[in-house]
Amino acid sequence: MADLSIEVNGMRFPNPFVLGSGPPGTNARVISKSFELGWGGCVIKTISLDASKVINTAPRYGKLMSRENGEVIGFENIELISDRPFQTWLDELTELKKRYPKQMVIASIMEEYRRDAWHEIVERVEKTGVDGFELNLSCPHGLPERKMGMAMGENPEIVKEVVGWVKEVSTIPVWAKMTPNVGNPTVPAAAALGAGADGIAAINTILSVIGVDLDTLRPMPTVERYTVPGGYSGQAVRPIALRHVMEIARANPGVSLSGIGGIETGADAAQFMLLGCQTVQLCTGPMLRGYKIIDELQRDLSAFMDKHGFKSIDEFVGKSLDAFTTHADLVTRQAAAKAGNKGQTNRDAETWKGDIEKETAALAGN
Repeated sequence: MADLSIEVNGMRFPNPFVLGSGPPGTNARVISKSFELGWGGCVIKTISLDASKVINTAPRYGKLMSRENGEVIGFENIELISDRPFQTWLDELTELKKRYPKQMVIASIMEEYRRDAWHEIVERVEKTGVDGFELNLSCPHGLPERKMGMAMGENPEIVKEVVGWVKEVSTIPVWAKMTPNVGNPTVPAAAALGAGADGIAAINTILSVIGVDLDTLRPMPTVERYTVPGGYSGQAVRPIALRHVMEIARANPGVSLSGIGGIETGADAAQFMLLGCQTVQLCTGPMLRGYKIIDELQRDLSAFMDKHGFKSIDEFVGKSLDAFTTHADLVTRQAAAKAGNKGQTNRDAETWKGDIEKETAALAGN
């Protein structure tokens, strides 16, 4: 039977399924519930030193539904980081690690662009016994006026500086959480790793507008007739997240990667692992389907591993990365395959063109 446990940066996860930072990890009570159900770890909702500056609005969620069956395929939020007092979090984190020593508790932290603030939050949170840090350098909405979140993560020089500040005082693993709202995801990731980050988490949500209400003519979610662009998540973002982790993994062989973005099944998780991730984080999925999906996730990933004869996750992490190449190489490989396809009649360009047209028509439903 497959072994789902995995060690990453010295942290031993009972299984690779981690609750991602957000509502599923909003306090010790819900985190405890997830651990009782069997989740391998949790990245808590992002915390900062002064929660009084964090004021949420309502509504703050929006959904994109499938035209066919009404299933939620995309999800937007304009929710901020935790608005609960910092000391409350310190007390709860201490208690969580006492009660659940085998589950990994990772503290997501965010602070203003000040070295002393990052030093203080790291030193105080580490004393609770948490297993690692995840630096939120990527929240796409809220608090940009304080140079927090994506305002940091889109600037490689600031990423390097902030990660460096954290590594000056942290004695536990540090992951940098990357924003997808950049042209080349490998650049900020390289900056984080160059400054000493132990791993990369990718991706955070995608800056978006979920839609416009055609009755009121106001964009959603609407707060007193106004809104702001928010963070897009859910299964619709999975192809984008897969591309980002692939790019980062190929650019940094052997990097520790935690994959995030549209993961709702064990099959989804396996795809991220094949592209270089050792762990995966789920946030929108548990919000929509409930924490109990952990049983299904473990069962399906085990079935995938048994099918291919993998005894451990390490055996297939990154296994599909070597299949990525250039378009020119694809053309060369295809031409070579045709030339070596003995026993079949060579087809001329017109025949090949006809096949492409048939495929296109089939995709269009004609």
